[in-house]
Order: sequence, then structure tokens, then C-alpha cells
Amino acid sequence: MGKHKKWVQLVIFAAVLLIGGLTLAGNLFQDNKKPVQGDKAPDFTLVGMDGKTHKLSDYKGKTVLLNFWGTFCPPCKDEMPAMQQQYEQSKREDIEFLAVNLAESPITVQNFVTQYKLSFPILLDDKEEIRKRYGVINYPTTFFIGPDGRIASVKVGQMTEDFLEHTVALATKKP
Repeated sequence: MGKHKKWVQLVIFAAVLLIGGLTLAGNLFQDNKKPVQGDKAPDFTLVGMDGKTHKLSDYKGKTVLLNFWGTFCPPCKDEMPAMQQQYEQSKREDIEFLAVNLAESPITVQNFVTQYKLSFPILLDDKEEIRKRYGVINYPTTFFIGPDGRIASVKVGQMTEDFLEHTVALATKKP
């Protein structure tokens, strides 16, 4: 075994280098591009707490406020009353609010919705596929999607009522 020991070590070392190199190359060249301002918003279909199926492309021609949030997130909790108030003030046909919950149980989400008296659509991303497709890491993150289906702006972090009012007014302003 003594004279083969060096060869065995060399083969193991070469295998480790090869696996490491392939892993690194795979991570460098995979398509991890998260959508940014100006990009077409990735389409998705999710079921809402209302039991209805919501597909982003069904809202083409409208401005969409797409908010990723969780009940565990203090800034998310803080911005929900402002979102609800803006939703009630903006009940027009040219804008839709969609709030995507991040993989929490429907019971937890329903308790939150009841507590905060939310009436805009709450969608369940139970496998976090949509969160990943949008590259969301920090909560809350909100995408403002224009009527053309392109991302007009992205807000990472809590939105204030003033910010929401201003941004919704800009997003729905007719050219």
C-alpha cells in the first residue's frame, strides 16, 4: 500500500479540484439575474387568500404594486396600514396591489390579514419560487410594475404613507 499511497492521494486531490472547479464554474455562469428597473417583470401565477388564482400577466395595462412581505418582519407590519390606506384611496381600474407572503402558513397569514384589516389581494408563495425569481432577499421589497409589464421602480425596505402616495400618483399618471 505504501507505494500506491501517493497515487491515491494524488487522484483524490485531482477529484477535489475538479469538483470544486465545476461547482465554481456552475455558480459563475448560471442565470441568477434578478430583475431591475426597466426589465420585463417575470410572470407568475399564485393562489390568493381569497381562493382565486392571480396571474401577473392578467394585470397587463395596469400599474401593479407587487409587495413581498412576511408576518415576522417588523417593517412589513409597519407599512401595511399605509398600504391599506393607499389601496382604499386608489381604488381605480388602472392600479392593482398584490402582496406576496413568503412561505408562511395560511392560518398565520389570515390572522395577520384580519388583525390589520387588509382588503387587497394577499398571495401565497408557499415554495418561495416567486421570491427567488424576483431575487428578493430583504423584506419588505416592493416592485412597481408599469402598464407595459416593465419594472418602473424597486423599493427595498419599508414604505411610508407619503412615499406610497407619491409613487402611486407617479405610476398612474397618464402621459
